[in-house]
This record gives sequence, C-alpha cells and structure tokens, in this order.
Amino acid sequence: SVLFILLPPTPQHPSLSSETTTGAPLSFLALLIQQHTLTTKMNNINGHGGGRRSAMASMDFYRRVPKDLTEATSLGAMMSIAAIAVMTILFLSETIAFARTSMGTAITLDENDQPQIRLNFNITLMDLHCDFVSVDVWDTLGTNRQNVTKNIEKWQLDEEGQRRIFSGRNREQREVVHEEHEETLEELHEDGEQAVELTPDTFQGFLNDHEMAFIDMYAPWCIWCQRLHPTWEKFGEEVHKLRMPVGVGKVNCVTYPQLCKDQKVMAFPTLRWYKGGEMILPDYKMDRTVDALVGYTKRKLEMEEKYKNWAANNPSDNRMKPNAGNSRPEHPGCQVSGHLMVNRVPGNFHIEAKSVNHNLNAAMT
Repeated sequence: SVLFILLPPTPQHPSLSSETTTGAPLSFLALLIQQHTLTTKMNNINGHGGGRRSAMASMDFYRRVPKDLTEATSLGAMMSIAAIAVMTILFLSETIAFARTSMGTAITLDENDQPQIRLNFNITLMDLHCDFVSVDVWDTLGTNRQNVTKNIEKWQLDEEGQRRIFSGRNREQREVVHEEHEETLEELHEDGEQAVELTPDTFQGFLNDHEMAFIDMYAPWCIWCQRLHPTWEKFGEEVHKLRMPVGVGKVNCVTYPQLCKDQKVMAFPTLRWYKGGEMILPDYKMDRTVDALVGYTKRKLEMEEKYKNWAANNPSDNRMKPNAGNSRPEHPGCQVSGHLMVNRVPGNFHIEAKSVNHNLNAAMT
C-alpha cells in the first residue's frame, strides 16, 4: 500500500533555528508511518485467522462466568437459605422413616383355580448316601406321604460335589427279612464265639489273616442290630461248619467310634465285605437270614474262584474280564432333584435321612 501524506506548511518562528524547524515535520511523519504499519498487520491477522479462532472459541466448555452472576445479592441469599432448609427437612424425614419399623398385613387372592401346584427342587447333601435319603410331604388337609418316589432322581456325588454315579429314581425302601431264633445269644456262645469281636488293635490283623472277611458294624442300642446278633452268630457257625475261607467278625461302634468313623460307617448295622484288607462296596443290603448270608458268601467265593481260573488261563488278555468282586466306587454325597405335585394349601416337604432297615449314625450323616 502507498501512503500519501499532505503536510501543512510550517510557520517560521524567528527564535528557532533552521535545523529545529525542519526536524519537527519529519518526526511527525515517522510516527504516522509506524501507526499505519501496525494497523495493517492487525487487519491481516483479523482477516486470515479470525474465522479459525472464532470456531475454536465456540468449542470452549469452560467459559468464564459473567461477573453479574458472581455478585452477591439479597435475593440470592434468601434462595440459598430456603434451599438449605428444604434439604435439611428431607434428610431428617428420610432418616426417621428408615429407622422406624412398622408391621403391615395384606391379603392376596390367588386367581389360579388349579387344585395342585408343581414344586421343583434340586438339593445337594454332601455327607449322606443316596440309600438313606427320603422325601416326605405333609399338608393341613391330612396328606402325609413319606418317601415319595415319583419324578425324583438321585445322583451320587464325589468329594468335590460333582456327579459320578446315577443312583436311579427314588425307590421305595424294601423291608428286609429278619430271622427269629429260639436260642438266645448267650446260649449260642456256650460252645464258642464264631463271630469274632474286633478292636482297633486287632481289626487290621484280622483282615490280614483272612483274604476274605465279612464284618458287622453295629451299635448296641440299635434295634436292628439286636435282632441281627443271633443270626450273625449262627452265620459264623455255618461258615465254620462249611469250612469257607471267610473270616466273620463284628465291631462295636459305640465302644470304638473312631474305628467306625475311619471305615465310613453311616448306618447300623453295616454288613461289609473285605478282600485283601480292602473294603468292597456297596455294602450288603439284602435279607438278614442265615440262608441269605450264606448264599451271598458262596456267590462271592465262586466269583473269586472264577476270576482266579480265568486269570491263570488268560494272563495277558483283558477282554471279557469277569467281575472279581472288586469294589464299585461309592461316593459320600447325594443330589436329589425332581418335582412334587402338592395341594394348594399350607404345608411343607422334608428331605430326611432315614431308613426302614437301619439306624443312622448321627456322627457320619
């Protein structure tokens, strides 16, 4: 740009020299040129970067509050006091309502006209064998169903609570047959005691001396054990008479509770087979008569003999291997699941540990 400056003529003062008179207009001219240059630079800045700066400024989320809003006024003070009062009242009322308790009663009519409802359940019992689990139902109408079997399944669980063996649907427990004897237990012991009374000191030695052993774990107060005592002694006499290679023993679990706990005895009486010092599961749960016990013992011995003959003739063949009476895995827990159809009236259902043929060991269930 070109700047044209018109200067008025400067009057000559007689008292000023020629040098001073000529310098004043030149200084004024330099000031005007400097001001014009600064104005031009500001215009260039506003012309080229002003739009970009305005766009960026519009994105500012932290703008300054106008001074009018920061000035204290009487109206603002009154509104602040009112807000504090309202918040205090709300806080106190909510605190009082929270601390105060009240009783309320309500009646709700069930619109469902079905006479029964379905009750689903899935319960895990970590220390109870499935054989001793019973599901019972009771209500105010007089319904009293014990050991319900329909639509109920049982699974044996391991120590980690995982399913291992399907125990089938809940079955009614069959009452085993007991044998009545004319002789008393004392009379049977007159010619010697064939069922050996075992203690913690003699238990393992008895198993080591007999490759096969059949042992009765009992409690003197158990009614089923009392009924079994004469039968067990007669069974021992029969085994001795037939010269069966089986040791017949018994353990008093009241006198030696730790021994029975180590053997995981859950109910009395527990009739358990041992082979080579190891327990063979499951335990005997059939009739408690001399003939039934002798028949069970013969089958065990026959199966063991078949296995020995087969192993001698087929030392390296594992196909079609006969069962040698080895122990089947037994797990301590039980999972009971299923559903019940119950009357639509007040009542309850129980999952109870009980057996029609045993007295349960409370220390192990």
